[in-house]
Amino acid sequence: MRRLVTIGLAALAATVASGIGVTVSSAQSAPPRYEIDITFPKPLPDRWVTGGFGGHCIDAQDHVLLLNRQDVLEGELNAGHLAPLMIELDPTGKVVHSWGDPNLIEGTVAGLRNGPTAYRLHTCHFDKDNNVWITSSPGGMIQKYSHDGSRLLQQIGSKGAFDTADGTEKGKPLNSNAARFTSPGSIHVDRQNGDIYVADGETRGSNSRIMVLDAQGNFLRQWRLADMDSVHCMAVANDGTVYVCNRYGSQIRLFDKQGNFKKTFDLPWKPVTVPANGKIEQSGGSTVALDFSRDKDQTFMFVINQNNSQIDIVERQSGKIVSSLGGIGNLPGLFNQAHSVAVDSQSNLYVVENRGRRIHKFKPVDKLN
Repeated sequence: MRRLVTIGLAALAATVASGIGVTVSSAQSAPPRYEIDITFPKPLPDRWVTGGFGGHCIDAQDHVLLLNRQDVLEGELNAGHLAPLMIELDPTGKVVHSWGDPNLIEGTVAGLRNGPTAYRLHTCHFDKDNNVWITSSPGGMIQKYSHDGSRLLQQIGSKGAFDTADGTEKGKPLNSNAARFTSPGSIHVDRQNGDIYVADGETRGSNSRIMVLDAQGNFLRQWRLADMDSVHCMAVANDGTVYVCNRYGSQIRLFDKQGNFKKTFDLPWKPVTVPANGKIEQSGGSTVALDFSRDKDQTFMFVINQNNSQIDIVERQSGKIVSSLGGIGNLPGLFNQAHSVAVDSQSNLYVVENRGRRIHKFKPVDKLN
């Protein structure tokens, strides 16, 4: 195991050293191996202070867009300036652009770390035209912006208007056959026909479904996932299979694009230390977010397991966990509530944290074909 140094992106930039814990089980496909990129990211400009990162996505140039929730602690702005909502990094980790109009983004909620307020930015997705789609959860809308964020190109749903009986965030969820939302947690735009897939069900007690809209935002179909407490993530593979995370059920369910069930991958977890009373409780879920490897067959999935504070590397065809990386902590390669994972065209693996307010970049030691 190599011991490396990396720079973490946090409210106050710091330089720390650590190793990466990697465990491997036997499997037919050799799992990819990674090491920390010691140069990524570069220090933030102008003494920026960030909140937690709700999500991130990667554009056609392998730039990373970070969603900054701005939930800073009281007193932190004595030491710096509040960082913008959207922060764009180039492949070297340098900030090349930032944007975000608070008047357009879904409204704030009570701060998550005892700060005043926090935006609930949750996910983003670049479509084939390199425009970016943004969602917040809870939220009543999804939005498409030009790549640089200068233009709001499309909005589906309404800010602050939820798909509930009384239209409020706390109302009874309706799961309507309409382009209305309660908690959109993931979004994917089909590169062939422009259909928009939305996982609407991130928040417990909200809608619980996958919704499909056409390119103009008209409702096409949905399939319900009533037994899931949190439909926290969704990803669509190149072969058209829709992968849906059952966050607290330790499962990934597979569907075709019409919503026909294909199969379930169970991804069980165990606590490293069993509580003295024997009562095991989750600390975020074991299937929180996922992305695919960039080889032509998308051989592997990278799945955030918050319960064990690691990234599980899973064979996409078999659903078997073949390796993992990470662990709990605030040092490089260790995670403090990893929340989003993405892979670029060079197979670099990026992981962002909500509570820890950092981004990690892992470089592949061996590249897949």
